[in-house]
Order: sequence, then C-alpha cells, then structure tokens
Amino acid sequence: MHTVAVLALDQVIPFDLSVPVDTFNWARLPDGRTPYRIKVCSVAGEVDAGAFAVRAPHGLEALAEADTIILPGTTDPTRPLPPGVAGALREAAANGTRIASICVGAFLFAATGLLDGQRATTHWNAAADLAALHPAVTVDPDVLYVDNGQFLTSAGAAAALDMCLHMIRSDYGSAVAAHAARMSVMPLEREGGQAQFIVHDRPPAPAGTTMEPLLTWMEENAGRDLTLDDLATRAGTSARTLNRRFREQTGTTPLRWLHLARVRKAQHLLESTSHPVERIAAQTGFGSPTAFRDHFKRVVGTSPQAYRRAFRRAPVGQGS
Repeated sequence: MHTVAVLALDQVIPFDLSVPVDTFNWARLPDGRTPYRIKVCSVAGEVDAGAFAVRAPHGLEALAEADTIILPGTTDPTRPLPPGVAGALREAAANGTRIASICVGAFLFAATGLLDGQRATTHWNAAADLAALHPAVTVDPDVLYVDNGQFLTSAGAAAALDMCLHMIRSDYGSAVAAHAARMSVMPLEREGGQAQFIVHDRPPAPAGTTMEPLLTWMEENAGRDLTLDDLATRAGTSARTLNRRFREQTGTTPLRWLHLARVRKAQHLLESTSHPVERIAAQTGFGSPTAFRDHFKRVVGTSPQAYRRAFRRAPVGQGS
C-alpha cells in the first residue's frame, strides 16, 4: 500500500487536514482494495485545530516511512516550524518521498528550503506574502496546483481536492481517480485556474491624484470604443504625457487599466444577467466576441461561459 502521512501542526486548518484524509480514503482499486494507508502525525499527541483538538496517533517518525507527505495549512503559517520538522521533511525529500502542501501550507513547505528554485502556488490572497517571505520560490497565484514531480503545492480550500485527485491519477490511473472524484462529488478536472476566484477590486483610483477624475470617467465609460488619444484628449494632455503620469500614479498603462475595468464589468454581467456573450462583448467595449474571450481568459483564467456556469447568481431569464 501507498502510505500517506498528513502532518498536523498546531493551529492546523481543519478543512486542509480533512481533505487529503477523505480523498485518499475514497480511492479504490478495480478489485475493491484500498490503495492508500493514511497516517495523521504531529509533533505532540494533541493538536490545536481552533474550534476543537485533534489527537494524532503518529509522531514525526511516520514521515520517514511515508511515500507521500501532506502539509496542511495553519492559521499563522509564518510561525517558525517546530523543532525537528524541517529536518524530518528534508530527510524524507532526500529519500525521494513525495511532498505536497495545501493552501498556506506552502509557507511551511517553503520554510524548509525545499521549494527554493521551484514554482509553487498557495491561496491567491496569500501569494504576495509567500513571494515576499521566500523570494527564491517562484509563486504562481493563478493556478489550482503546481506539480514539480516530487514536490506539489495547491491553492486554497477546494484546490486541495484537485491536487489530491491529480496525485491519485498519477499513482493509479484515471479510473481510480474518477471513482474518488465521484465519491467526493467533485469533477476530476475543473475548467480554469485560481484566477477566476480572485476578487478584482475596483481598479485603483488614488484619491487626490491628478488622474482621479480620468479614472472615474474611464470606469463609467468602459463600454465605449476608447483609444489612447481619446483618453489623452479627455485628460487635456498628450498621449505620451498621459502614459507617463498614468504609470507614476497607478503602476500600469491607461489601456491595461481600461481592459481590467472592462473585465470587471463583464464579470458582473455574466454573474447577474442572461445576456449572450456577444452582447456582453459589445456592452463592455471589447469590439468583438473573440477579443472579449481572449482578454477575459487572459485576466480571469477561464472562458466567459465557464465563469458564468461557476458564478451565476440568478436563474436564466431573471437578468435584465
């Protein structure tokens, strides 16, 4: 059997802990046998899980016996690792053990140094912090999980399911993984990546800056066919000067800012109306459905139709 050790540290996030335990336990071989042995281990016997405590039957010695080690996130993943944890994980890695982190468990993983020079992901809301704290790690906030072969990292919450199903498929094939997916009431593969779940706040319009009136006007008129010259005329300056001032005050170009504003408007229309994609493309100023789909997928990470299926708030026919 393939042994999976799930390391529960103090302040472990219960969902992160339960997902690998349940998902690997759902797996069944064609003859009905269970292919995985799950061991929950900890530094001490009892682990603080917030609303309750968890009694872990195994200690760190279980890591040396595991084929796969899972690192769930904790409520404060920037805390130093407990004594002995980093050494045990590095030793397991040197022996070829597969190691995977869930959500902000990537911080724990990165603290061992094992992710240095590797691509990794974590919850989109923590990605910038992970990149700042561990600059040797290449952080990709847009994907559901990253598989570097021996080392894997997943994004937040349900992305742990995606990664666990991916590992089951790698170990035992698509049929076994598909069974685990059905038992988890989860598609074996999801469209798009983590980018579709990122909340894109209103594009920055710094209060009191000279660009503030133009930014407000751009958002209100995002559906119009606007060019850089149009924006410069509205600002009462040259296109070159507008580009320079815009970068100084927003960190991006006028047209990139406008495209993000249009995508945000498109997301709202996809969520709250039944308008066809062609109409939304026209309403948001993209000019053609093809241009709309291309820009939308580049920013959100999935197609407009897939986004609507995932996030639609009102039944078809109730939109206006």
